[in-house]
Amino acid sequence: MRKRVVIMGAAGRDFHNFNVLYRENPGAEVVAFTAAQIPFIEKRTYPPALAGPLYPEGIPIFPEEELERLIKERSIEEVVFSYSDVSYDYVMRLASRCAALGADFVLPSAAKTMLKSTRPVVSISAVRTGCGKSGISRYIGRLLRKLGRKPVVIRHPMPYGDLASQRVQRFASLEDLVTHRCTIEEMEEYEPHIAAGLVVYAGVDYGAILKEAEKEGDIIIWDGGNNDLPFVLPGLEIVVTDPLRPGHELLYYPGEANLKRADVAVINKANSAPAASIRAVTENIRKVNEHAAIVKTASVVRVDADIKGKSVLVVEDGPTLTHGGMSFGAGGAAANEHGAVPVDPRPYSVGTIKETFGKYAHLGPLLPAMGYSDSQKKELEETINRTPADLVLIATPIDLKRVIKIDKPSARVSYEIEEIESPGLGAIVEGFVKGLK
Repeated sequence: MRKRVVIMGAAGRDFHNFNVLYRENPGAEVVAFTAAQIPFIEKRTYPPALAGPLYPEGIPIFPEEELERLIKERSIEEVVFSYSDVSYDYVMRLASRCAALGADFVLPSAAKTMLKSTRPVVSISAVRTGCGKSGISRYIGRLLRKLGRKPVVIRHPMPYGDLASQRVQRFASLEDLVTHRCTIEEMEEYEPHIAAGLVVYAGVDYGAILKEAEKEGDIIIWDGGNNDLPFVLPGLEIVVTDPLRPGHELLYYPGEANLKRADVAVINKANSAPAASIRAVTENIRKVNEHAAIVKTASVVRVDADIKGKSVLVVEDGPTLTHGGMSFGAGGAAANEHGAVPVDPRPYSVGTIKETFGKYAHLGPLLPAMGYSDSQKKELEETINRTPADLVLIATPIDLKRVIKIDKPSARVSYEIEEIESPGLGAIVEGFVKGLK
């Protein structure tokens, strides 16, 4: 008898865990996936082309709300938790739901799910969504190129479309983003790397993705998503913390696991965080990791226009504000620093954008750039154009004007990582590269 399994996920870690732990495992049958955290990813099927010979019909994906029904009706013996950036309280409540119904609750270890590369690997992970790991990844990519290496980025998965066609994706130009029908969330992660001259791989099957990336680069950058563990075993493991949320590094899964594993713990945003918060994060790092190098970096925010005294609709990176739990991002910081007056978009929001404000009660007068489907992009567009403001302050990593029509003036907010101490992160990465055979 094959053990009957449900994998709980959010269209990323869940598929990876299946691929490496269950796809060719004759002793287990994955009956279903459940989906949460990201809209529009349920009511699909993990296709036979990806699921393999043991699953000729593929594997159905249900909303997480149906977990209890699945356990009861499908005689589920094991539930595998496979997504990230959730509080310990949330994880254990899920465990209690499973235990009460007789199903084991499993958290796969990092070691069992990491692929081994033939190339050296530098990983960038975080303790929460929105710490600035993408900026750190771009900084390291530029540094590696200056050192004469040919880095290739492997990005944490965001397969929100047709899964079979997204098995292996390569992004080297803006046209590739169109070809692969990327969501706003995908473009926000891939486009800045492309602009920096880096090739990005992503998709669903990371064994196949890794093989392709190894052909093209001589060193791999793992650019993580949320606060997930790396999918590829790193030679240098960098973990980013956020002193604007002191204490969170010990309260979220699997962020603390990342911190315990870290070779380097980066305290980002050290230019804008209170000194007491930086000290608190430093102490917490040392509580769980005695050996990691601790370095501080600045996240420097810039605006390409004069916004002083103007009413602005601030559009922020979506995941940072939603499941990342931040009450502001780069746009909010820029508005405050430059004397702009944010306009509250909530009274003017429509459709799923309005629902997002209802779901995430902590959101203030800022608009998360939600664009997980064509219809949601239209609702984002309508919300922006309905909101009265002198201009739209676009603080997403891409220029939203390329993907939606905005009927009022706009300004772009960008942020880049800068070193604020020496030796710093760059010296550590350079030392790692010099030590390679």
